[in-house]
Parts: sequence; structure tokens; C-alpha cells
Amino acid sequence: MLTCEQAHTRAIGMIAAARNGDDPTADRDADRKTITVKELAERFDKEHVSVRVKESTAKGYRHLLEPKLLPACGRHRVTEVTRADIAKLHHELRHTPYDANRCLEVISKMFSLAEMWGLRPKSTAPPEPRRRRSKPLAEGFSAVTEIDVRASAGPGAINDGLEESKETWLLPDPIIRHEFRARAMDLHIVTIDGDPMEPLLSSGDRILIDTSQRVPVPPGIFVIWDGLGIVAKRIEHIPHSEPPKIVIKSVNPEYQTYERDGDEVNIIGRVIWAAKRL
Repeated sequence: MLTCEQAHTRAIGMIAAARNGDDPTADRDADRKTITVKELAERFDKEHVSVRVKESTAKGYRHLLEPKLLPACGRHRVTEVTRADIAKLHHELRHTPYDANRCLEVISKMFSLAEMWGLRPKSTAPPEPRRRRSKPLAEGFSAVTEIDVRASAGPGAINDGLEESKETWLLPDPIIRHEFRARAMDLHIVTIDGDPMEPLLSSGDRILIDTSQRVPVPPGIFVIWDGLGIVAKRIEHIPHSEPPKIVIKSVNPEYQTYERDGDEVNIIGRVIWAAKRL
């Protein structure tokens, strides 16, 4: 089924073709042969993801494509998908903004390849999201944003927007590169709210998360979206589970350990550093 925008665009194209003496029915027959987004995703995986990116990156791509993009527009033909469609999907993922932006990156790459493969008109791929790049504010330092959410270790606060920051911290570049082994643009500071991670992490502690580390191998403490809210937990993958499952634990023994399907949990980043008042 076409959206109003898609139908309007197609009608204009057919009228213009008829005025130019072209045969709209021939174009319609050719359009029927155009592959779907699902078929494009399969080719993208086979010819790009499987051969050109690291395995951890490939898993991230598939985590975004299979449960998020394909249910939304997998049946659409590649030539029918508009930027408005992608913007709508991006908006629907607003409660998991990291995934929303990563999904837009993957879509942009996939549709750029579709243009290169001759499956879609040139210069029609959706643009990648603008990355918030950390610029040195002083020589030898880089800015790291503090997120305007509180990482709750209980039910959690609803994620109102990971991209919204309230403060900026300056961290020495040698510490970022050599101690954290990270890039400043991947780092964010979050404040803990709750006691389930005590005595390791207490309410009010600040933690530094690396958003490039989203696979719980090896196990560790991560900031995640578990379907109810933002939580800081120790998580680990259950080997040989099908479908893949992860165990979510608190340090405080008064809180229960629970399991979730891997697709239900959005891992935002690994906790790599913490600061607390004495």
C-alpha cells in the first residue's frame, strides 16, 4: 500500500511520462520488478556486511535491520521509500535514540549502495544523522557530554533523549586514548539513581559509558534500555541460547536477577569508569 506522498509522486511521474510520449505501463511493469527493502537488506548483508565490516559491527547492523527496519518497511519497494518514511521510522525509535541514529546510519549506507547498484535514483538516499563530535576546548583535552537522564538500577526513568546533555566535562586526551582506549565522541557521562548496584555504584555516582561497546562479551556493567527504562546492570550472554538471551543482574542481593531476549534489550554502552563522592 502506498502512502499519500508516494502515490502523489508516482502520479506526477506518470503524467510527465505520458506528456513526453513515454509508456507509463512499461514503467509500471519495470517497477514491479524492483526489489523490496527486505531483498535489498539481504543483498546488503551478503555483499557488504558479511565481507567488509567486523563481526561485532555486523551483529549491530543485523540487530537494527531485522527487528526495527524490516518490520516497518521491508515490503516496500526500494524505489518507493521516501525520506519522509525514514524520518517517520527515526521518530518512532525516539525512545531509544542511540538505536534511532544508528538505524539511520545503516539505512543511509544501504540506500547509497542501492544507488550504486542501480536500484534507486541517484542522490535520493536519506542523509546520515549529524554526529555530535567532541571538539577540544583546551589543548590536550576533549569534551565529553553528560546525558540528561539518570541511570536507574530499578524500574528506571523513561529515556527522554540520550542526545540531550546538560553539562560538558573536559577529559585529558591521553587518558581517553590510553586509559579508556576510546574516542571522545563515543563517551558519555550518566548519573546513577537507585541502590540496586550498591555497594559498587551508589545513587549520585557518575559513570562513564563507551557507546561503541554494546556486546556483552566479556560480561560487564552496561547502561541498557530493558523495555521499561534506562538501567545500569551487570549483564552477560547465555551461551548457546536460542533465541539469544542475556542475564541481567544487580549487585545488591535484595534485587532479583532476570533474563531477557537479546532483541528486547537495547545496550547503550559499557561502563568503563566511575566517580563518587567520599
